[in-house]
Amino acid sequence: MSKKQTKEITESTIILPEDIKKEYTILNLGPTHPATHGIFQNILKMDGEKIVEAESTVGYIHRAFEKLAERKAYYQITPYTDRLNYCSAPLNNLGWHMAVEKLIGAEIPKRVQYMRVIIMELARIIDHIICNSVIGVDTGALTGFVYMFQQREFVYDIFEEICGARLTTNIGRIGGFERDFSPKVWKKIEQFLKEFPKVLAEFESLFVRNRIFMDRTIGCGAISAEKALSYGFTGPNLRATGIDYDVRVMNPYSSYEDFDFIIPVGTQGDTYDRFMVREEEMKQSLSIIRQALDKMPEGPFHADLPEFYLPEKQDVYSKMEALIYQFKIVMGENDVPVGEIYHAIEAANGELGFYIISDGGRTPYRLHFRRPCFIYYQAYTEMIKGAMLSDAILTMSSLNVIAGELDA
Repeated sequence: MSKKQTKEITESTIILPEDIKKEYTILNLGPTHPATHGIFQNILKMDGEKIVEAESTVGYIHRAFEKLAERKAYYQITPYTDRLNYCSAPLNNLGWHMAVEKLIGAEIPKRVQYMRVIIMELARIIDHIICNSVIGVDTGALTGFVYMFQQREFVYDIFEEICGARLTTNIGRIGGFERDFSPKVWKKIEQFLKEFPKVLAEFESLFVRNRIFMDRTIGCGAISAEKALSYGFTGPNLRATGIDYDVRVMNPYSSYEDFDFIIPVGTQGDTYDRFMVREEEMKQSLSIIRQALDKMPEGPFHADLPEFYLPEKQDVYSKMEALIYQFKIVMGENDVPVGEIYHAIEAANGELGFYIISDGGRTPYRLHFRRPCFIYYQAYTEMIKGAMLSDAILTMSSLNVIAGELDA
């Protein structure tokens, strides 16, 4: 055989890398997975540990929340809003109350607005505690999670003293609160403001300059500001990309215009930036609570709304008018004016909006909730393409996807 023939045969039998047909693995990341809480499914096309393609499936916890609420009197819907983002339930509840108050044109006392600000900022803090401590767990650091949860439990103690509940609180009422804060509540809030900054600083010392944590989070699950806007991102996930949109500043409610605070932003829109934005937001929340306490006005703890606020029990037993109002409220027999409104608050995960159409009846004609989790989770599959499997878990944690808010 000539040298020329040998060369032709050798070249014809060489298999080049691009000619190899790759074999991919299809992996179901969830719903039966600790990081997906039994309710998120992500079908991943894997090349080894690298994610080539991804497809998300939602709806495992869907409860037809909006349709159920359309059959309830307005004041009876609060237990449903409790179960949206249950990591910061008071934010959902008070946002709903403000939406109804906007629909009926209620004037809310300044004291009520300040009291609401305190509760909402406490709820924001405990929500961020969960998100950031879980990010730590997903990088292999459990200590911060256990340490911070002690502070979250202390805030639960405050909520329990206010309304008798902890996780799903049913806190507040349309028009205000069922009772004024007790001296014990004010004392506990002051104690939290005194103790939490030190704990937060210690928590940061475990992570912020930790080389392992930085290597795992910087560049992980990054999204550009343009992409984030196109998907409808709001809240910390949007601010981590460098856009300083905050509903409390852009469309103030509950007297937020009375308070001075900074809107923290990131630059890269990655997991590290999302972590740092939430860390700074907790500090800003502490500042807002301090200002609210220092400037707390005098006045009633609820608006003059006899159609929504239960009369004193002693009056129910002795006065016919009070008995009638008690019966009409409990049975949900108060009509609401015809109208169509949208009201949004800056919840822990972003813009939580309430769209109500009233036909003048006792229940909403149409109801829709703008759940920030549902909106930004749609970007998740794009954010994890090309990433490692371990980064997919970390990215999901840093987005703070809460199942109740996602599916509703």
